[in-house]
Order: sequence, then structure tokens, then C-alpha cells
Amino acid sequence: MPSPPLPQEDLDHVLAHTRALWAEARGGRFFITGGTGFFGIWLLESFAHANDELQLGMSAVVLTRDPGAFARKAPHLAARADLVFIQGRLDSFAFPAGRFDHVIHAAAETGIWTKGEPVDGLLDRIVTGMRHLLEFTATAGVRNFLLVSSGALYGLQPPTLARMSEDYGGGSDPLLPVSTWGEGKRLEEQLCAVHAMRHGYALKIARGFAFVGPHLPLDAPFAVGNFLRDALRGGPVHVQGDGTPNRSYLYMADLAVWLWTILFRGPAGRAYNVGSDAELTIRALAQLVAASAGGGCEVVGAQPTPAVGGPVNRYVPDIRRAREELGLEVWIDLRAALARTAGWLAHGKAGDRGQ
Repeated sequence: MPSPPLPQEDLDHVLAHTRALWAEARGGRFFITGGTGFFGIWLLESFAHANDELQLGMSAVVLTRDPGAFARKAPHLAARADLVFIQGRLDSFAFPAGRFDHVIHAAAETGIWTKGEPVDGLLDRIVTGMRHLLEFTATAGVRNFLLVSSGALYGLQPPTLARMSEDYGGGSDPLLPVSTWGEGKRLEEQLCAVHAMRHGYALKIARGFAFVGPHLPLDAPFAVGNFLRDALRGGPVHVQGDGTPNRSYLYMADLAVWLWTILFRGPAGRAYNVGSDAELTIRALAQLVAASAGGGCEVVGAQPTPAVGGPVNRYVPDIRRAREELGLEVWIDLRAALARTAGWLAHGKAGDRGQ
């Protein structure tokens, strides 16, 4: 069934915080990968909203593996004249004709997380896809390239480090298969940096952490999505493990503001952490979801029993660079983010029942 459009208040929020940036994009042409995924659909909806409200005359070509499936999911976007969807894989798509001003690479090989796919061949696919995209970029006259990367490239956050900064010099343990994802993101950044220097376009990098909002998968191994699923079913909310890891979550409307701002205003060759620095434990997150989306339903699972003075499992970004250099903030707090997400999900279910 079709998903409902994003909430109007969210689209207005994105435009309010990016209005001054769009003049640079007037009449511009974009090429977007991953435009039909979790991040991508927020980019497309906010792009379309800005185009309509500001009469910018922009257009975008969106690469997707299955345009038909996306048209069924989001017919209000698939029918737009300023969005053209082309079928193809990142490592082999036919280059669209003409020049492009901006490239946004938001496609990601997330199957190891969302579908339990093996990591065999993952690194090769990441590198092969990036090289093909960069070959296209070299021919398209691109001025700006936004690479949506990941905080996973930092590897495990040291227990003594409260916030992970862009200057952290550590990395993933190469002997762990799960490190393939983070190492792939590191290679993407390196390939892009060398290519951008050679071809003279401005590369901007957004290293994403954890997020919540409409279109978040509820059955993938993402704690906040699983908790929302449980709460909207009436509970109980199930906590896996002892609930002590510390995480933080940025709402997707803020994410869209951050990505557009980094694309248009970020200095060339600069990376920015993208996320919230307001951390809480997984168990506290479950309790907050139960209270805000589940009407106070029960939270069940192992009780926290960390060793006194033991190491803290933490995945929380330092976002001072984005704040100080680009004026970015966490405008929508987690309680409001959860309420908005739950409301959108409930609206979608109500729409399903009305079919």
C-alpha cells in the first residue's frame, strides 16, 4: 500500500532552516543515488517542497533498482515532472545524458543489517559501485558532491571517549567481518577525495549516526524501530540484552536540514558528523517509546547489570564542528521525534484500513 506523504510540519521545518540556501540551486540539475531509501525519500520530499514553494525550476534524476516498486510506495513523488527515476544498479547504471550540478550519493549496501545478508563480496560491491559513480561524475560537469557516509568508519567507540569527533584516528578491527561496512565507508571517502582533487569539484561528507522518523524500517535490527513496532502493537516493548548501551537519535527532518546545509554550505573536502549528541541508554529509550507511543505499555527484557566502573558501550557523535561551522542544531528533541514518528505510522495504518 502507498505510504502517506511526510508531515507538512516536517517539510515546513526543513524549508524554514534551508530557505536561504536554495538560491544556489535555482535551475540546477541533481543526480541522486539511494533516493528511494530511508534517507533518500526525505531528500526527495524536501527537494520537491522547496521546488514548489520557491519556484526554483530544479530537476533531479534518481537512480533506483525498482522504479515500479517506488511508484507503488510513493505515487505522489513518482508522478512529479521534476523527478525522473531511472532503473539501474550503482555499479552498472547507464549514464544519463547532459550535465549535472550536484550529485548526492545516499545509496548504501545495508543488507547485512536489514536482511542478514552475508558480508562476502560487500567490500567489492561498495568499491565497484563507487568507482562507476565517480566515472559518471567526471563526465557530468558536477560542481558539488555530497557523500552520505557513516560513523561506522570510526570503529568501536572507546569507552573513555564520550563523543566521537571527526578527528578521531581509530578505525574498525579488520579481523571482524562486521567491520566490512565501516571499512567500505572509509574506502568510499578516500576514493571520492582523490577523485574530487583530480577533477576539481567540491566534495562534502556527512557521517551519519542513528536516526528516527517516518520510513524507518520497523523490522530491521534497529532498536528504536523495533521499540516503535512493539509499542504501536500495544506492547510489551522488548529490550534485547541488558539495555545499557548508550545511543542518540536525530529526527529525520533535522537530518534533511543537515544534509542540504552540508551540500550547499560545507567547505570542500570537509567531513561532518550528523546526529544528536543527547545520549540515553537503550533501556531508557524503550521506556520513552513505551510512554510516548505505546500509552505507557510495559517494557520487558533483561535488567541492566553493568559492572561497577565497567566500560560503557557508546555510539554518540561529537557535533561541535557542525554547530560551530554551519550553525546546525538538534531542533527537534527525541520525545517530539518519537511522537511525530508514531503519529505518521498510525496515520499510515489508518489509511491501510480505509482501502
